[in-house]
This record gives sequence, structure tokens and C-alpha cells, in this order.
Amino acid sequence: MYSWDYQGVNLMETMNCGRQWATGRYIPTMFRRILLAIDDSASSDIAISFATALAVQNSSAVRVVHVNEYLVGGRGFTVETKVEAISHLEKAVSALRAAGIPTEGSLYLTNCFGVDARITNAAHDWSADVIVLGSRRRRRFARLGGKGMRERVTSLTSLPVLTAPAPLAVGHGTPSDLGELPSVPLADFPSISI
Repeated sequence: MYSWDYQGVNLMETMNCGRQWATGRYIPTMFRRILLAIDDSASSDIAISFATALAVQNSSAVRVVHVNEYLVGGRGFTVETKVEAISHLEKAVSALRAAGIPTEGSLYLTNCFGVDARITNAAHDWSADVIVLGSRRRRRFARLGGKGMRERVTSLTSLPVLTAPAPLAVGHGTPSDLGELPSVPLADFPSISI
């Protein structure tokens, strides 16, 4: 976008074009409306921190979405009680508001097959610029059962889907408990650093 003068007024300064002023120049902001999808796992805490940093950097508004699933064959019972689901949503909204971010929250109910559609519909209804999800890092056997939530959401929307990484599981114990180091080098070629 160009900056031009019209009758002595710099139009770039008067237009609200989704840009921030930093270090004497305009820089574009990428995401003005962030949809944050949370659940009851530890990955949601990381996603909240990730969305907070992203929203502060871009001066964005955030909408937090929590989808509570009906249990399969549960005769109307859900994974979380209504109080638990509202508690998770309020925790996320209050954490974002404490950082000074304009935030609202929504709680939805659906079956286990409609969570991805509910998230993407909420993003499109709110005109979000990006969807932020948490990741649980299930890699081994989850792929055999089908796609994960990230892949299902990505397949339903043209919006960018950002995945906040889950914390890594770190091994505990002393090195002798974890196994001995090999006595021979693992590679027969020298390493090169550039």
C-alpha cells in the first residue's frame, strides 16, 4: 500500500488500514482477529500463551472457542460437565483479558464427529484471520486411526491454522539409568559447521 498526500494530509496516517507504527515506519499486521480453539488438555495452556503473544504483537482481538463433545452412546452426557467446560473457557478468556487483549468466548456442544466443523464455522462466522489450536503430539498410533484435529480443521477452511506446540516429554533419571553412551563414533565422517 502506498502513502500519498492529498491537500497536505498524509492519507496513510489518517486511514485505519490495519497497520502499526513502529520505529518510524509502518509495518503490516497479519492477523487482526484470532480464533483460539481450546480443550481440557495441557496443550490448551500452550495455545493460550501462543495466542496471547500473537495478539499482543499484532494488536489483535481474540475469540476463544471451547467445544464440549457428547459421549458416543452416552445418552446425552458430555465429556465435561457444563461447570467444567465454562471453567476452562473463563480461565482462557481471563488470561487473555489480563494481558490487555479484547477477548470474548463461546462454548459449543456437538458430537465427536462435528468438532472440526464447529471450530471452522465459528471462525468463518466471526470473520477470523487465523485459527490457533493446541497440539498433543500424538504421533505413533493416532495416525492409524485417522486424521488429527489439526488436519481435519485445515481441510475444512482456507484460513491459516497455527498449531501451538505441546511441551516435550523429558526423560528423568541419571545418564547411567538412561543407558551408556556409545564408545565408538556414530558417524564415520567429520562434522562440518558453517
